[in-house]
Amino acid sequence: MDGRVHDVCVLASMDGVPLRVCPLTLDEIAFRVDSYVVHVRELEALGVPRRTIHQRCRPGGPWRALLPGVVSLRNGPPTREDLRRAALAYAGPEAVLTGLDALEIAGLRRAPDPSGPVHVLVPSDRRRLGAGTVLAERTERVPLPVPGPWRAAPVVRSALDFSRRCRERDQVRAVLAEVVQTGRATVAELAAELRAGTSRGSALPRAVLQELADGVRSVAEAKARELVARTRLPAPLWNPRILDAAGREIARPDAWFDDVGLAWEIDSVEFHFSAADYERTVERHGRLSAHGILIVHSLPQTLRRRGAEVVEELRRAHAHAALRPRPPVRAVPVDS
Repeated sequence: MDGRVHDVCVLASMDGVPLRVCPLTLDEIAFRVDSYVVHVRELEALGVPRRTIHQRCRPGGPWRALLPGVVSLRNGPPTREDLRRAALAYAGPEAVLTGLDALEIAGLRRAPDPSGPVHVLVPSDRRRLGAGTVLAERTERVPLPVPGPWRAAPVVRSALDFSRRCRERDQVRAVLAEVVQTGRATVAELAAELRAGTSRGSALPRAVLQELADGVRSVAEAKARELVARTRLPAPLWNPRILDAAGREIARPDAWFDDVGLAWEIDSVEFHFSAADYERTVERHGRLSAHGILIVHSLPQTLRRRGAEVVEELRRAHAHAALRPRPPVRAVPVDS
């Protein structure tokens, strides 16, 4: 093989008169269509006969059919990027990626890795259905794609499109909490987008958004919230700002029992990847202790495996904190 696609012609013409005719190499085709995943229409526009496309996509051939009318100019197993490009080519120029693929492109770290069909949004008047590796969802609210190399929906829409179809509460918690925690959207903005879309599948994300509205900002904190709700302890504030008598911020503990001035920290390694992160955590705890605030520490795995022990520790700490004068501090709830 000389690397050229025979029967392929480039016609540079003036007044319809061919000036040059020659076969294109594989790289030249990929360069002209800007991808190794291409719609058959684009190949035909370059002069590739349909019979050539069909022959090259046969089993064992140098190309590979990915979706109806969409081929890869390589015959190896498609990558996730290949599947994304194929889904967009198949669904048409108005389609946008959403769900986990769009969230990965946006850089969310705690969303599950994309797998299964690529989720794309298409206009409601389209009649195209999914085809194995693509889930084409018709909608009257196709969003404008975010700037970048991919036609992808904004993070808020993508997160909720994923959440409506997910049945794993902790995965929904992880995604929506990261959206809020990283400042990509507020709880109110997520709630507005949820209301604007279909009600189908909205119960779980709506429940998780209520947790976020209460100040919860991680899966571990959500587990802790469920745990303390089964006790007779007063409901704590989640991630409030603790201010001293002069109004200066002391720290923002994960949970705060305001009646007795007790802080509860969920010591997850998820947010402490570096020595600097750990140092900031130690400094925060030092400031709390310096103001007479008692602190209870719990690990996420302890919450999951030995919840009764954690509850008992909280009860003892709360009772102990009630025996001494409450520290002269003020708690300001987290903004939604």
